[in-house]
Amino acid sequence: MTEASIGASTLRLMHGDITRVAADAIVNAANSGLVGGGGVDGAIHRAGGPTIMAECRKIGRCPTGSAILTGAGSLPARFVIHAVAPVYHDGVHGEPDLLRGAYAASLTLADAHDLRTLAFPSLGTGAYRYPVNLAAAIALDTVATHLRGATKLAEVTFVLFSAPDLATYADALARLVEGT
Repeated sequence: MTEASIGASTLRLMHGDITRVAADAIVNAANSGLVGGGGVDGAIHRAGGPTIMAECRKIGRCPTGSAILTGAGSLPARFVIHAVAPVYHDGVHGEPDLLRGAYAASLTLADAHDLRTLAFPSLGTGAYRYPVNLAAAIALDTVATHLRGATKLAEVTFVLFSAPDLATYADALARLVEGT
């Protein structure tokens, strides 16, 4: 399954490069120092240009499990929401709640800025080593719960960089929809 109607919104999954997605905002898998990095973070900063980093430097830090918003520089989005996922150790040191918090904070920022479309990567599953199957279930459940409530979001898309990650998210979405 690659798409589902949740509340009055659409939840989509796609394989691709998040830096090429035209949306009101894309979410960056940021680090707490907002200093740029590798993976999604590095790609967003390279594609968006130096204005994103300049805004991040003014903000300074973002705690794990939360998110901040900046402009999108030269990206096709209007904004970038920088969300900080936890480094995965063993799943019993608060990692699920912190990951859920990063997604929820991003969704709250989107609503606070009247955004209609939002694109997420798979937060925490690269350098922070969160197992994709566990992260997908948390991500999709958090987004679905938000979309069932009062939200301005019409469409949330997960942009997965690899085909295996897309398949894992598709399986998790199918389980989520079956469980409702």
